[in-house]
Amino acid sequence: MLLEKLKRYDLILASSSPRRKQLLEEMGLGFRVDSKDVDEAVPTGLSPTQSAEYLSLLKANAFPESDFKQNTLIITADTIVTIDDEILGKPVDKQDAVQILKKLSGRSHQVITGVTIKSMKKTVTFSVSTEVHFNSLLENEINYYIDNFKPYDKAGAYGIQEWIGHVAIEWIKGSYFNVMGLPTHRLYIELLKFV
Repeated sequence: MLLEKLKRYDLILASSSPRRKQLLEEMGLGFRVDSKDVDEAVPTGLSPTQSAEYLSLLKANAFPESDFKQNTLIITADTIVTIDDEILGKPVDKQDAVQILKKLSGRSHQVITGVTIKSMKKTVTFSVSTEVHFNSLLENEINYYIDNFKPYDKAGAYGIQEWIGHVAIEWIKGSYFNVMGLPTHRLYIELLKFV
């Protein structure tokens, strides 16, 4: 069983996201949090999937070799929201958040999370994509959500686990937890292969 195998590792979640921390805890994994600051600029020409994978690998590679011991295992992730091949980042202010949610209103979009698992000996990067469909949102609903939940730390300006997810998301195709920020089912499978 994975939980037994991981006991001999110093598992590090390299993310400041409280949602990713919560999901790893709910998976029953023992870990600590330690993230490095990286410049999240993506080279031009990368697809949204490539961008998510690039950023997760960038975060893993930010750890110097001196941080790795024989039993060190680092997990990094980056979640991207995309519609019509446009990547919707974290909103810079309320006006930006309103514009992003207006773009998502009444339409489907993709949420892609790139994940990297890295040890002293090897590195594995993968990504998972989930399709999410929003009902049409009224302007006062958008304003209510932004004013009360302040989604400025979330790609696509929303959190599926919050009010907006309960009232506005009609359906999803794929992993719910991926939309929260970590594709837990795939991560479990990849960790089993990795260790």
